[in-house]
Amino acid sequence: MKPIAPSELILNSDGSVFHLHLRPEELADNVILVGDPGRVEMISSFFETKEIVRSSREFNTVTGKYKGKRITVLSTGIGTDNIDIVMNEIDALVNIDLEKRVVKDEHKSLNILRIGTSGAIQPDIPLGSFVLSHISIGCDGLLNWYSGRDRVCDLDMEREFVERTGWISNLPAPYFIHSSDKMINILKDETIEGVTISASGFYGPQGRVLRIPLAMPDMLEQFENFRYHGRRITNFEMESSAIAGLSAILGHNATTVCCIIANRHRKESRADYSPDIKRLVELSLNRIIQL
Repeated sequence: MKPIAPSELILNSDGSVFHLHLRPEELADNVILVGDPGRVEMISSFFETKEIVRSSREFNTVTGKYKGKRITVLSTGIGTDNIDIVMNEIDALVNIDLEKRVVKDEHKSLNILRIGTSGAIQPDIPLGSFVLSHISIGCDGLLNWYSGRDRVCDLDMEREFVERTGWISNLPAPYFIHSSDKMINILKDETIEGVTISASGFYGPQGRVLRIPLAMPDMLEQFENFRYHGRRITNFEMESSAIAGLSAILGHNATTVCCIIANRHRKESRADYSPDIKRLVELSLNRIIQL
């Protein structure tokens, strides 16, 4: 097998992957991803022990034990571009021999849970509730760069969405990706079933207008009204599609669970959502250790 070139898999002088500054032995099999670097400290405050504390750019990492089970919590920053970095580098940590620069013969699957915040689209989803992304809609275009995209995506749902929403051709082609059943099953009893849009920005791509009009002025109404085999679009965020999509291609188990801090239909938001996030974190920790 031909080694992966140093220009393609960049390693630091200590043998760690380039952006995350982690070595293979420093990553747990159960991984919690968060956008906010400050949330890593909050989640890891529940750990009994911490073996690794690492910070590089927006990527903060703590690996430790919660109720005797090893977990890594890692911040990604905002957006699917950062998810591309994180997912490829954590996969490299477990599935590439970094010394020889070759893919390992034996594949290893990680369990990956993103914990985040989100805005609901449907009027009946209350503030403070938890939405679990059974399906993620990538409006960012990231997965379209990778071979295998069609193999893991729900192509029928994609076509229906494009046709019924009047999707503009110069926007990135949306991709629809199902989360891992393994991850859904640990949280489905305490959450709302979600079909989550991952937007490429916070303002226009999520239908917000400050000074610039939208290219799709009725996008929120179109998204709210879309139905497919009894499913409806539930919420906006900015990372779940890339996590689910790259995990599906790379062979990992992943999903996203979000605390709802705004409702776009009702024009409501919650300024202090920290108690709700704490509840979600404790729930998630107690469920991920069951894997």
